Amino acid sequence: MNESKSEKGMATMEIPKLSRAAVLRNFGEKLQIENVEIPQTIEPRAVLVKNQMSSICGTDVHLWQGELNLKVNLPVILGHEMVGEIVKLGEEVSVDSIGNPLKEGDRVIWSHADCGNCYYCNVEKQPTLCLNRRSYMYETMEKYPYLMGGFSEYGYILPTSGRVKVPDTVSSELASLCSCAFRSVMNSFNQLGSISSEDIVVVQGTGPLGLLAICVAKKAGAKSVIAIGGPEERLSLAEEMGADIIINISIEKTMESRNAIINNLTNGLGADIVLEYSGHPSAFEEGLNYIRKNGRYVVVGQLGTGKVEIMPSLITAKNLKLIGSFSGGIGNYYQALKFIEKYQYEVPFNKMITNIYYLEEINEALESMKDFKEIKPIIKLA
Repeated sequence: MNESKSEKGMATMEIPKLSRAAVLRNFGEKLQIENVEIPQTIEPRAVLVKNQMSSICGTDVHLWQGELNLKVNLPVILGHEMVGEIVKLGEEVSVDSIGNPLKEGDRVIWSHADCGNCYYCNVEKQPTLCLNRRSYMYETMEKYPYLMGGFSEYGYILPTSGRVKVPDTVSSELASLCSCAFRSVMNSFNQLGSISSEDIVVVQGTGPLGLLAICVAKKAGAKSVIAIGGPEERLSLAEEMGADIIINISIEKTMESRNAIINNLTNGLGADIVLEYSGHPSAFEEGLNYIRKNGRYVVVGQLGTGKVEIMPSLITAKNLKLIGSFSGGIGNYYQALKFIEKYQYEVPFNKMITNIYYLEEINEALESMKDFKEIKPIIKLA
């Protein structure tokens, strides 16, 4: 694989030639550990890192299975929740996106790359909607800069990717949570707006995003948080994360029975706020029923191709505020890190890390995540 003409003029330095990485060549097939080229030139404002670890996200599983409604340019290096130690800084890099000084050896997390030159970047101020966005684990590993995924010994931070230095007081395991799951939750709460001390909040889904959302809603001052999900192990952790009421979908198997519980808890009004993190299309229809008139519904987990039938008049008749929330910008990564730094001794974030695997065990780890045996497994890379 030859580097393109566009690489001319970049700073050159001695760096390793190859990085071992978990490569997906065909949807649904096992990942292969391959030697992937490390770019021998680093663009201005780019950064080369040695990845310490990358946690597995549900999106990794969906991409692996070919279930995402997003463009994927195979073959790719899977993974996007990485924490890396800086190996080389490109020209013009002296601080992170927040203004903290950066040097070789610092740990960082980083965002997808937005162009900064389109309508959504500059007018709407929504970089996650960038028309020219470059996303990790969606771009092929066969073109420069090759290292566009997390399950790799080395990683490449694009020139327009935001990057944040990890505080010394935050472990790399917890920092990895901020690289996707927690930044998506933070973005969704920013989109939601304020939570009052009288608000009853329903969280749909007790996977990583739902668990994190529970603790954010409680710390934001919600009167009560109702968590809907399963299996039992996750529900126990949901209570520890701050859920006041647990609805186990293995026991309450219908929307009607779950809705009856919510109505009983809210004097028949419904929840003030519903937050969807489950990823199941049917959850969207349910959420419309759980929410009270003039309530707010934030939908985060729906990235698949599944469809569901709804009655649109329900949105009108209830005067609902329906909010979609996609991904997160570098400010959300920073918010997530600061939240963990502040509350890590009050909230059991570490219990979300359910296992540690090595790169050679990536397929075992993905299967366990697919079968809901894990909450947040880590792939250790250094």
